Amino acid sequence: MRALRRFTVRASLPEPLSALGTLATNLRWTWHQPTQDLLASVDPVLWAESGDPLRVLSTASPDRLESLSRDEEFLGRLRAAAGDLDRYLTDDRWFQRRRAEQGDGAPLPSAIGYFSMEFGVTEALPNYSGGLGVLAGDHLKAASDLGVPLIAVGLLYHSGYFRQSLSLDGWQVEHYPVLDPRALPLELVTERSGAPVLVHVTMPGGRVLRAKVWKAQVGRVPLLLLDSDVEDNDEDLRGVTDRLYGGDQDHRIRQEILAGIGGVRAVRAFCEATGHAGPEVFHTNEGHAGFLGLERIRELVTGDGLDFDQALAAVRAGTVFTTHTPVPAGIDRFPVDLVQHYFGDEELLPGVSTQRVLALGAEENPGLFNMAHMGLRLAQRANGVSKLHGTVSRDMFRGLWPGFDTAEVPIGSVTNGVHGPTWADARMSAVVEGAEISDEELWELRGHLRGKLVDEVRRRTRASWLQRGASALELGWTDDVFDPDVLTVGFARRVPTYKRLTLMLRDPERLRSMLLHPERPVQLVVAGKSHPADDGGKALIQQIVRFADDAGVRHRIVFLPDYDMSMARFLYWGCDVWLNNPMRPLEACGTSGMKSALNGGLNLSIRDGWWDELYDGSNGWAIPTADGVGDPTRRDDLEATALYELLGNQVAPLFYDRTDGAPRGWLAMVRHTLASLGPSVQASRMVREYVEELYAPAAGSAEAVVGDGYRGAKELSAYRQRLRSSWARVRVLDSEIRLGEGTPVLGAPVSVRARVDLAGLEPGEVDVQAVLGRVGDGDELVDAVTTPMRHVGGEDYEVDLTLPHAGGVGYTVRVLPKHELLASRAELGRVVLAG
Repeated sequence: MRALRRFTVRASLPEPLSALGTLATNLRWTWHQPTQDLLASVDPVLWAESGDPLRVLSTASPDRLESLSRDEEFLGRLRAAAGDLDRYLTDDRWFQRRRAEQGDGAPLPSAIGYFSMEFGVTEALPNYSGGLGVLAGDHLKAASDLGVPLIAVGLLYHSGYFRQSLSLDGWQVEHYPVLDPRALPLELVTERSGAPVLVHVTMPGGRVLRAKVWKAQVGRVPLLLLDSDVEDNDEDLRGVTDRLYGGDQDHRIRQEILAGIGGVRAVRAFCEATGHAGPEVFHTNEGHAGFLGLERIRELVTGDGLDFDQALAAVRAGTVFTTHTPVPAGIDRFPVDLVQHYFGDEELLPGVSTQRVLALGAEENPGLFNMAHMGLRLAQRANGVSKLHGTVSRDMFRGLWPGFDTAEVPIGSVTNGVHGPTWADARMSAVVEGAEISDEELWELRGHLRGKLVDEVRRRTRASWLQRGASALELGWTDDVFDPDVLTVGFARRVPTYKRLTLMLRDPERLRSMLLHPERPVQLVVAGKSHPADDGGKALIQQIVRFADDAGVRHRIVFLPDYDMSMARFLYWGCDVWLNNPMRPLEACGTSGMKSALNGGLNLSIRDGWWDELYDGSNGWAIPTADGVGDPTRRDDLEATALYELLGNQVAPLFYDRTDGAPRGWLAMVRHTLASLGPSVQASRMVREYVEELYAPAAGSAEAVVGDGYRGAKELSAYRQRLRSSWARVRVLDSEIRLGEGTPVLGAPVSVRARVDLAGLEPGEVDVQAVLGRVGDGDELVDAVTTPMRHVGGEDYEVDLTLPHAGGVGYTVRVLPKHELLASRAELGRVVLAG
C-alpha cells in the first residue's frame, strides 16, 4: 500500500530535555563538536546512521528520552551546552568590537542581506549542489562566528539537488527524493498574529505566485528560504521551488524572480514580524538573485516618490555583487522576449519601466538579457573570488566600461575561504592553531585520518556495487579496497568539461603503473556529479568508472557516487594529496583544496583560482600549464604528462622516503602547509575582508545617498543627467608635454598642459588627467601612470610630474566624471581621450 500523504511528526521531549530542541534546530551544532557529542549520546546508533539530530530526537525511544530526563550527568552537560549557545548568540564578537572601536571610520551596517540560490550548510539541510552553495554556507557560518549581522535569503527546494547513483555500465543516474520541510531544521516564519508570512509575486495574466518563508538558524544568522508549495498556487506555480537548477528557462526565470523580488519582500516581512534590523547593504552572490535590485528600486519609486534614476543611485550605493564565473558561458542569460513576458505589463514591478529593466541586462546580443550585466549595473561594488579571477573578470566584463584599460575596470577580488571548524579534523585544527606535536604524532594522526577514509571507501564501494546490481556474494573483494598505508590522492568536484575529470586517464597504462607500483603505489579516490542535462560530463564519469571497474586496479582506484558534504569530510580528512587540474584560467577559485590543506593534505594543482596566489613552492606542487597551446588535445597531453611526472617522480618518492618510520620531508611540507595556508584559507579571513572592503564602504555610500530625504541620490541622479546632456560634446582641444633640454632621463621633471572644452560642465565636475606610460607596438600605453591636472583658468589645465619609465614612453590626456558619491573613477563608464 502507498500512503496518500506523507508528513513528519516531531517528538515531544520531556520538559527537562527541552533545550535539546533548541540545540538541534540551531545549526551551530554542525560545527560545534561538544554539541555534536551531546546530541550523539542521545542515541549513538541512530546518530551514526544519520548524523541528523532531529531524526535522532524523533526516532529515539520514549524510554530512552525519559531515562535521559532523569540522568543528572546528562542534564548537566545539556545545561552547559545550552548556556554556551546562549553566550555565543548574545555576547559581543569581532563585528561588535570593531563597531565600538571604529570612531569616525566608515559606518558598519546594522544588517546585510545575503542572497544566493543555494546554501550548503549541512547535509541535514540538502539545499545545495556544489561549490557555490557550500561557499555560501561557509560565509554564513563565519559571519555568525564573527558576529556579522547577515540575513541570508534563498529558495527551499523540495527535491533539493539530485542524488546520484550509477548504472551497471557506469552511467550517472539521478534520483530526486521528496523532502518534507517539517523534517528539516526549519521553522515557519509567521506574522505577529501567528499567521504564516506569505510573499506575493505577480505573474503574467493576473496570476499570483505565493511563497511561504522558512527560517533555518545558522548560529546567529537567520537563513530565509522561500517555498512555493502553497495550496492556493496554481499547480505550475506550486512547483517553482521543486528542484535546484532544474527545468527550462521559463522555470529558471520564475525561480530567480522569486529569489530576488520575493526574497526582498521576505526580508521585509521577516524584519517587520521579528523587529530585526533591516539590511542597509545587499550582497548579491552571483547573478541568479539579481532581480532583488529591481524590487528595491520599486520600493523607492512607489514608496518614497523617487524617480527611476534617483532610486537606481540609492540602490547601487548599498549593493555588492560577487561574480563566480570566469567564462561568459557560465552566466545566466534569458531571451529578451521571456523577460518582457514577465515584466512587460509592469504589474510585477509597478512604477518600474520595462525598457529600463531591459537596459540593465543588455549585452552584445540584443536578443539576450544578461543577469551578470544587470548585477554589475545594479551594484556600486563588485568582486571576483580570487586574485586571478578578479583579473579574468575585469577582462571579461571590460565592455561595460569602454575606453578604460582592463586594470581600471571596477571589479576587485576577495579570495574565497572555508569554514575551518566545519571541515578540519579537531586535532588537526589544534596543530593549525600552534599546538606542539612531534613528527611521529603528526604521522600517526595522518594515518588515523587516512584509515577512516579507507573504511568509508570500502563501505561506499560495496554499497555502490550493490545498487548497480551486483550480488553480495561476489563483493568480497570490497573488503580489501584501498590500503591505509598507501599514498592516497583525492579528486572530487562538479564535472563540467573544463575541470578535466579524465585528464588522469590520458595515458591509462601510465596511470595503471603508478597505481600498481611495487614500492611506491598510489591509490586514487574520485567523486563528483554531472549536471543532469550534461551528457558530456556523464560520459567523463563513465570513462572513470569503467577504468575503475577493472579487476586489476579496482583495489587502487574508485569512483564514489553521490558526492555530498558527508562524503567530502572523509576525503578532506584522509587524502594525502588533493588533485585539481582545470583548464587555466577557468577555475574561479575552487575551495576543496583549501579544506584538504587544513587537514594536512598537500595540493597538486594547476595554478588556477586560489592556488595561483597562495602556492609558494613549498606547500604543495604546481602542475605546469601549456599556456599558448591552442590545440586542446595537445594541451591536455602536455599537462597530463606533467601531472604523471610530478606524481611519479616527486610526490610518491617523497611520501615513501622514511626515516625511523616517518617521511620527514613529507611532514615538513605538511607543517609548512598548515602554517602558511591555515590562516589564509579561512572563511573568517574572507568575511572580514568583505566587511572591511565592501560592506562597510557600501554602508557609508548608502548612508550618504539616503539621508536628508535621499538628498545624495537626487544630487547624483541630477549629476548623471548633466553628464548625459553634455558628455558627447566634451573634448580635449589640444595638449603638449614639455620635456626640457636634451634627452629626457628617468625621473626627470616634465610638464603637461591641455585645453579642454567641458561643454557646460563645471571644472569641479570632472577629473582631467595626464597619463604617461610605456608605448606598445600599437602605440597603446602600458603600465600607465595617471596624474590629476590642475585647472588654471578658462579651458586650461596643467601638471608637473616626473618621467615614470625608461625606454619608449608616451602620454595622453583624458577627462573623467568626478563626484564625491562615485566609488571609482571608472564607475560611470565615461571617458574622453585626447586625439
